[in-house]
Amino acid sequence: MLSKDNKASIGIALAYLSFIVGAGFTTGQELLQFFVNHGNYAYLAAIITGIIVTFGTRQISKLGYRVDAASYDISLHNLFGQIMGKIIDFLIIFFLFGLTVVMVAGGGSALNQGFNIPMWIGSLAIVVLLFIVLQLKFDKILTVLGAVTPFLVIAVLIIAGTNILNPTIPFSEVQQHVEPSKSSSPFWWWDAMIYGGLIIGNSFSFLTIVGNDAHSHKTAGRGAYFGGFAFSALLLIMVAGLMANIENANKVDIPTLILANDIHPMIGILMSVVMFGVIFNSCIGMLYPFLNRFTKPGSKSYVLLLSITLILAYILSFVGFVDLVNFVFKVVGYIGLFITAALFIRWIQNKFTKKKLL
Repeated sequence: MLSKDNKASIGIALAYLSFIVGAGFTTGQELLQFFVNHGNYAYLAAIITGIIVTFGTRQISKLGYRVDAASYDISLHNLFGQIMGKIIDFLIIFFLFGLTVVMVAGGGSALNQGFNIPMWIGSLAIVVLLFIVLQLKFDKILTVLGAVTPFLVIAVLIIAGTNILNPTIPFSEVQQHVEPSKSSSPFWWWDAMIYGGLIIGNSFSFLTIVGNDAHSHKTAGRGAYFGGFAFSALLLIMVAGLMANIENANKVDIPTLILANDIHPMIGILMSVVMFGVIFNSCIGMLYPFLNRFTKPGSKSYVLLLSITLILAYILSFVGFVDLVNFVFKVVGYIGLFITAALFIRWIQNKFTKKKLL
């Protein structure tokens, strides 16, 4: 029998895992850019990213609980002070909204790719669902997030596992099919760090609130640790699966969907649904902290800001704002690395002081 703490930790892990995986992970496009096209170094890169994410997520959640952070800016100010904390706060506000625009557009793309539904209808569907779910209480929102995770894990294991067991490109020949021009940078270790920072920067605001909502310090840290560890395992499996079919993966925008359809059309349909679910979860994980930063959940001002934000996100998803956000996408990675470094310093300090800071 699982203890109450372990059950709560697993619940946090499932919700958090479904959020941090992100749209780029499920499509496979980010994995091609940050890992796969570095050849066999991709495995080492995935391990480095996993260490950064597992450590960072655990510390963020514990900090959120320790400082009673009902809003993520409380954790930022505790970690960096008022001035630097406010600067990072403004940057996070911009990216939380900007990346929501990207995800709304991504929801339309996922349904278009999988079911030939017009993109404007798919994006409208995700906006309507967000309007409904984001008015639930926070524990109910976590339940909605966690519901997608089992399907995500099943889809990843089927798609990646099938390609690992039946590779079209042998391990010894992978290097011959690498396309360095498609990598995010020439350095595999740097891309590993930036991707880890991207996950931390993207999830800091949401995980802070998750940590604050946990019923104990132990649950806050353990739940995020389980989520980070599971993310690391899925990342390694997905990278291996894409490496085994690198030639075909490099030819398309959504490689996982192609690999899924090659196995069986029904697997392709499952992957399309999972992608939509993960994109939806990512939107929740960005929008809730954004709304919580300025309003109190459940209030009239919260509903008003939610309505305005969703309308703007829907409109901007068609007018090129996505390109602007993608252009500065790596800035989130730099912010995340900066936050991780601060968390590491705080963790070291914690080892040499009686006052528990995390």
